[in-house]
Amino acid sequence: MEPLILVIFGASGDLAERKLLPAVLELQKGGFLPENFAVLGVSRSKFSDEAFREKIFFESDFIKSNGMSEEAKQTFSEKLYYLAIDTSNEEDYGKVKEKLIELNTKHQTNHNFLFYLSTPPNLYSTIPAALAAHGLNKETEGWRRLVIEKPFGHDEASAKALNQDLLKYFDEERIYRIDHYLGKETVQNLLVTRFANGIFEPLWNRNYVERVEITAAESVGVKGRAGYYDQSGALKDMVQNHLLQILAHVAMEAPNTADANAIRGEKQKLFQAIRAIKKEEVAKYVIRGQYIASDMDGRIEEGYRDHEDIPSNSKTETYVALKLFIDNWRWAGVPFFIRTGKQMPTKVTEVVVTFKSPPYPLFKREYEFDDLNNQLIMRIQPDEGIALQFGMKVPGAGFKVKNVDMEFHYSELVDAYMPEAYERLLLDCMRGDATLYTHGESVEAAWRFVDPIIQAWQEDNAIPVYGYPAGTWGPNVADDLVDGENETWHNPYKSLTINDNYCVL
Repeated sequence: MEPLILVIFGASGDLAERKLLPAVLELQKGGFLPENFAVLGVSRSKFSDEAFREKIFFESDFIKSNGMSEEAKQTFSEKLYYLAIDTSNEEDYGKVKEKLIELNTKHQTNHNFLFYLSTPPNLYSTIPAALAAHGLNKETEGWRRLVIEKPFGHDEASAKALNQDLLKYFDEERIYRIDHYLGKETVQNLLVTRFANGIFEPLWNRNYVERVEITAAESVGVKGRAGYYDQSGALKDMVQNHLLQILAHVAMEAPNTADANAIRGEKQKLFQAIRAIKKEEVAKYVIRGQYIASDMDGRIEEGYRDHEDIPSNSKTETYVALKLFIDNWRWAGVPFFIRTGKQMPTKVTEVVVTFKSPPYPLFKREYEFDDLNNQLIMRIQPDEGIALQFGMKVPGAGFKVKNVDMEFHYSELVDAYMPEAYERLLLDCMRGDATLYTHGESVEAAWRFVDPIIQAWQEDNAIPVYGYPAGTWGPNVADDLVDGENETWHNPYKSLTINDNYCVL
């Protein structure tokens, strides 16, 4: 890897301490970072280099320095620097330039600078403009890359405006819009499962697939971020970015090569093929819900509107389920179901592909309520893995059939190291690989899909917000989205008691 300086704007904030610096340290421990490397933290807070190192490295609860000698810790810490500026003041970026010149000379980093915006979104246009005003966007010597955290706008218009602002100063190839879900090993494995296995790819189309479900459930509520969440909601917080990106990995066409441009190009085509849900169709295809107080095994859980900072008449959705279609040759007529919610029975993210049943039910089920459809279950988190469900004969007389699973768990790879999402994404950006980053056009397309839903909710008070008790899988009415007699969502848990809250494939 080429030498570089990682410049973190917002370095005194929560994300830098919880995710970014720990990821950098793990890359260092793994031997992935070049010898000529440094980190420059930039923020408003007043710190010296030494105070910054103490806060974010030596005293941080998020740093895992096990196995590092004292000498190695000291050597790493001496690559951490800090600069206090007013990030909204363009003149102060002259200090950033001076510091980078100094560090570049000291660490011989060949003028390669990676700018990471771990800041509030209102600075996403300000910081690149200020960098450009001091020539820090120009690649006359070395390279310059820009990483931006979500949210990328709050609707299509704002996302488009932000992209236009960024493109004034950085080419699309140098802009890295980060979605940490794409850094998860199991999300990346969706592409490998599809395109590296001859038993799956020929079946991955409307002729053999009955439906696809994507579930992202969270077992916690909104405590600690209620004020932010009430301005966002589940649709903006999860569907617009993370879950539509997972959908793209599940449904996109095969790229010609495995490089960034080919993969991102196919994802953009997929987003263009998603059928828009018109405002007048929202009540039919989208269900929104809000968790209410409940007794979870003797423990009383507050309802959403009971939290401090949440208005008593709030209609912000903590749960959303939707049904959509992809209008192309591969997926014409196949329903895709997406749902996400807070205060559900367990934390789990998974993709379930249900294949069509044989045309005639030749054999009896062992139990009348058994669903004998073949399902491929791809667990993204936790207990990462994959399971194929199929029918087998029950021993004994006759031909009764029951479902069995063929499973693989990543935990079985005892010698394999699974990097955290930010480790993988930071490493890719340092290498100039944008495969797992979101293209500007894809961001705009995702907002284009969700905007009519949000507008319908704002304009039509008749569209209900369904209550669901905390600790359940959401409003029962969400099952009405799923086609077929007695069909329901695949709920990914085996047991839920006060002492036994876990997922299995």
